Parts: sequence; C-alpha cells; structure tokens
Amino acid sequence: MDITVESLETPALTKAQLAELLFEQIGLNKRESKDMIDAFFDLVAQSLVDGDDIKITGFGNFQIRTKAPRPGRNPRTGEAIPIEARRVVTFHASHKLKEQIQEQGFSSSRFLP
Repeated sequence: MDITVESLETPALTKAQLAELLFEQIGLNKRESKDMIDAFFDLVAQSLVDGDDIKITGFGNFQIRTKAPRPGRNPRTGEAIPIEARRVVTFHASHKLKEQIQEQGFSSSRFLP
C-alpha cells in the first residue's frame, strides 16, 4: 500500500497532515487517524525517554546517546562556560531511505518553481 503526499502547504509534514492522509487514503475516520498518529509518536517518545533505541525497517534508527560534559564558551562574550552531560537523540537513515532520497533528487514538485 502506497501513501502519497500530493502537495504540502508547508515545507514540513505535520502530525495533522499525517492524520489527514490516513483518513483520505486508508479510510480511518478522522478521530481514529488522529489517535493512531498520537499513539505512535507517544510510543516512540516514551521508548526514547526510557533509553530504548527505535529501529524502523526501511526508514532508519533513532538512538539515545549520552554526551559527556565539556568546556564551552559564550559566543557573545567569549566567557568560558561548562556544558553539562546530557542525553541526545540521534537519527541514522537506513540505506533504503538514503537511496530513495538520491533517486528522487530535486525532481519533487515541492522544489520546482
């Protein structure tokens, strides 16, 4: 089953637009579509908060990485400021996604004048 995005009014695909696509192309009602999108992203977010990696075949991997504390500086004043240790989310695209991006290039109507 292919879900197509004909045109986007904004350069970003929003949760509301995803729910609308589920409604239009799969036939879920609008409430079910919104609930499904919200549940998916809540599950992804909670898994990352819990420290679990997310692997979506054909799309990519979301991973939690712990960054060590390091010295930094305020770019405005030049003052040295310590940067505390923190956890960050990283995303690595799958080879399939990378290939799709390379094949499509800028032929998408979103980028044509």
